[in-house]
Amino acid sequence: MINRHEIREFAFQTLFAINANPDVDTEALMESLATTPGAEPVELPDYLLALVGGVREHTTQLDEAISQHLSANWSLNRLAKTDLIILRVAVYELLEVADVPAKVAVNEALELAKKYSDERSRKFINGVLSAIVRQNNLVTD
Repeated sequence: MINRHEIREFAFQTLFAINANPDVDTEALMESLATTPGAEPVELPDYLLALVGGVREHTTQLDEAISQHLSANWSLNRLAKTDLIILRVAVYELLEVADVPAKVAVNEALELAKKYSDERSRKFINGVLSAIVRQNNLVTD
C-alpha cells in the first residue's frame, strides 16, 4: 500500500519529468515510479492520479498564486524547477483539496524540499506557502 507521503513524492517526480518532457506517457511513468523493481505493477492510487491531474489542470492558477508571493525581482522563470513543482503540488493541496490540512500540505512540501532541494530553497518554499496560508485564512494548528 502506498501512503500519501509516497504519493506526493511520486506526483512530484512525475510532474518534474513531464516538465522536462511534455510528451512522456504520464500513466506509464507513474506506474514505473510506483512499482518496486521486479514486482508486479501496482494499481495507481486515486490520489496520485488526482494530484498529478489537478496540478496539470490548474497550473495557470497555481502559478498565479505563487507569483503573488515572489519578491519584486523574482519570477517563476527564475525559480529552480524542483522548487516550482514542489510549490505547485503544495499550493494545489492547500487550495483545492479539502481533506488535506494546511499544516500537512506545508510540512509535506518541506519534506520534499529537504530531499530534492537545499536549505535555502526549503526556507523560500516555507515563506511562499506561509504567505498563501495567511492570504487564504487557512488553519495550520
